[in-house]
Amino acid sequence: MIKIFMPFAVLVALVGCNQPRYDIIEVQTVQNFVVDSRSVPIFPRKAALTTDIARRFSIDLPKRCHVDWDNQNLLSVLPFEEINIFRTDKGDPLPEFFVSDYKFEKKTTAEALAGLLENTGITVVVDDSVLNVITGEISAGTLSDAIELIARMGRVYYSYDAFAKEVRIRNRTKWLMTMPRDQYMIMAIMDAMRGSDIRNLVVNWADKTMIFEGDFATERTVRRIIAELGSKKNLIAWDIDVYRVYPRNNDAIRWMDMIPAFGSGNIKMSIPGVVGRMLVTSPEINTKTLQSFLSRSANSVLISQGTFVIPNRWNSRFDIGQCSREDRLETELIIGATAAFGDFAGQGRDKIDANIVLYTKRGELASFKVPSSLGDNYVIIGIPTHSFVIDPETLISPFAELVVFMSPRIITVLQPDVPDLQNLPGDLLRQVFVD
Repeated sequence: MIKIFMPFAVLVALVGCNQPRYDIIEVQTVQNFVVDSRSVPIFPRKAALTTDIARRFSIDLPKRCHVDWDNQNLLSVLPFEEINIFRTDKGDPLPEFFVSDYKFEKKTTAEALAGLLENTGITVVVDDSVLNVITGEISAGTLSDAIELIARMGRVYYSYDAFAKEVRIRNRTKWLMTMPRDQYMIMAIMDAMRGSDIRNLVVNWADKTMIFEGDFATERTVRRIIAELGSKKNLIAWDIDVYRVYPRNNDAIRWMDMIPAFGSGNIKMSIPGVVGRMLVTSPEINTKTLQSFLSRSANSVLISQGTFVIPNRWNSRFDIGQCSREDRLETELIIGATAAFGDFAGQGRDKIDANIVLYTKRGELASFKVPSSLGDNYVIIGIPTHSFVIDPETLISPFAELVVFMSPRIITVLQPDVPDLQNLPGDLLRQVFVD
């Protein structure tokens, strides 16, 4: 009996060893497709657009997106340096012809140039729509001066191709700007141009030059900025922290508690906006003391931090998204500022008259007219985080707020005719700068 059943037992054992093993496979359904752990992921086709990370790349961000709050100087000095712009697409030099007694009346720019260049073998080519009608007279001068005059009257730009013997006219041109060496001056130029909606800027930070393109309106704006930087002695820099604040309980932040916490003398003004409120404070309320106050009843997260610089009485803007993580709700927020520094109504030479605007692509969110003094800080409170929520539902608490801390400072541009001030004491030095 043993000999008969032993092979059978061995066969059973062998069969048991050869049974297939079954792994556990997790199966899920995604958009009507069955996907398991062995599946190769399939992604929808993406449009041929610049990726978000590449789009946000900018050389000036390391200079712009950091504030050293422990080493902030309310007054600093920069040496004056010349700023110039040159056209880069003017082409070849024109022939050295002489022009005299040329008149044109109610002619388009192309017609006026064609009449000027008659019998010279030079033709006029219009690159885009040039419709301005002009009237004028040239009594005497060189051909290049005459063409320059007619082009400027027609608000167009010209270039000359000597090989083809063509004068081309167009509405837009390219410019090269030579800028100062200091990064704050460069940022002031960039921020003023961006504040004027001039966006196509290419800055070479190594040789301190900028390439931009524009029409006559662009040129006029840029020349005004350069004139402001050359004639005004002061730039206004704004250091900014932007926080999202979450109350720890289901209740709004009790901002009135700031008065007993800091003392009524340290909160100088309270300015309401359509949304939110601007508090003008003494230097006692800064980023550290503000965060310490908030920590009593809320958690705060730094959304963005940075600096922007504007010429005195000029416009500029700070894009929150430039200096924040791309997944923040508030990345489309823009802080616009216009400010003047000086003596207003004989009340003192260290006054700052500012207009601060918060807006997004959907329009203006809040604005504040802020009269203040050098050394004051600004705290914007009461902007609901839900202002930036697009979806009908969100996990963010309705009591979450956006808080903006702003600290202005003055950068004085030292003109060449100002004597050496290195040995002056602090009070006298400050007096010279603000005179």
